[in-house]
Amino acid sequence: MSDSFTKNHLETSKQGVILFNQEKFWECHEELEDHWREAQDDDARYIYWAIIQVAACLYHYQNQNLVGAKGLLKKAKEKFTKALELGVESNVVRDYLDWGRLKSLVFAISDQAKLDDFKVLYEFKFPST
Repeated sequence: MSDSFTKNHLETSKQGVILFNQEKFWECHEELEDHWREAQDDDARYIYWAIIQVAACLYHYQNQNLVGAKGLLKKAKEKFTKALELGVESNVVRDYLDWGRLKSLVFAISDQAKLDDFKVLYEFKFPST
């Protein structure tokens, strides 16, 4: 089932986005994971999943765990790719979550990245929803 990310999805993700912007990455992960699990038959769940994995990546970055950050970043890249393939990247996700910018920051970090390479991604904030 291919569902675009809608304003209802945006509303569901609002608390997770707020936590992400507060650099409470583990809490963001926990908040969005519940919604991701509930959306088993909704391809838009890949948006939640990508955010969850970016948040987990940045949690590892905060703790100076390069291996963890790189591992979760690789998984996040897979979710961004899957979201694109499934056509769930709607205008809502592009306009309200600055998806293009977030995706470009994620993909700009190479597999050989050093901890400092995550700084620009760490500084990313979602627009206010």
